[in-house]
Amino acid sequence: MTRIETALTRLLGIDLPIVQAGMSWASSAPELPLAVSRAGGLGVLAAGPMRPDDLRSAIRTVRAGTDRPFAVNLPLYRKGVEETLELLLAERPPVLIASQGGPRRYLDRFHDAGVLCLHVVAGPEHARKAAAAGVDGLVVVGAEAGGHPPPDLVSTLVLARAVAAAVPATPFLVSGGFADGHGLAAALALGAGAAQFGTRFLLSTEANVHPAYQRAVLAASVADPQPVGRDLGVIRAIPNAFTREMHRLEADGAALEDRRTRFSASTLKMAAFDGDVDRGKIEAGQSAGLIGEIRPAGEIVRTIATEYETARRSLPEAR
Repeated sequence: MTRIETALTRLLGIDLPIVQAGMSWASSAPELPLAVSRAGGLGVLAAGPMRPDDLRSAIRTVRAGTDRPFAVNLPLYRKGVEETLELLLAERPPVLIASQGGPRRYLDRFHDAGVLCLHVVAGPEHARKAAAAGVDGLVVVGAEAGGHPPPDLVSTLVLARAVAAAVPATPFLVSGGFADGHGLAAALALGAGAAQFGTRFLLSTEANVHPAYQRAVLAASVADPQPVGRDLGVIRAIPNAFTREMHRLEADGAALEDRRTRFSASTLKMAAFDGDVDRGKIEAGQSAGLIGEIRPAGEIVRTIATEYETARRSLPEAR
């Protein structure tokens, strides 16, 4: 198997600096993370929408299916988070990726259990706080990302360099705008130890989402996924009836609570699980416009690694 070694791959024990994003519904089942981990990357189970019994079963299925590392992503704002943290402590996945909350509430417990802890950050200030708390590494999410980009919408290119300068001793991976091996080469050149791919794996055969959701993402151009939900927890989503209504409310200066009511009435589940791509939230990154087909996740990992080598060899040497 091809190996691309960085400080982060050594830390995580993976062969390739390719991380599959924890995406609610898409990776809230074992098939996608298992395929990515088997291929040498880091597969990530998305615990956000999962019931405790389903999460426990999925962790055990992934562990039984590979001896390679994998991760569980947990948004700390979710209902019943303490129960989920206790479940994860009992199951001890190799890596925990936590988001949308402070690391101090879980870090000591998971380190004592031998679990590596990565924390999702949206800027250098959050990165400094997480590093000071003692996290093992960071996930830096830029504006191009689907789901929840940073509220100030700073690009991945700038954010990666800002975090690298802010916490030079802390390994990190970057997310937002990556779809192929050329993007991976760019991520490593920025100082990251890996790139995280979300939308690219959303468009995989193992992604646990409705075909209508995948078709909508596959049809998108790079300009289609737009930020929506100012002051409400911005998401990047493909235009539909939901986004058009939100943009109208924002343009009309609607009150925050009126916008919150409309924003909350549509969910990711409606699009990703139920297939309602008109009223649901079709969350996707700008890299959707770089992807032309749905492929098996393991094949995607191997292609990214091959493309990385091509990109690396094509760079001009200094003379």
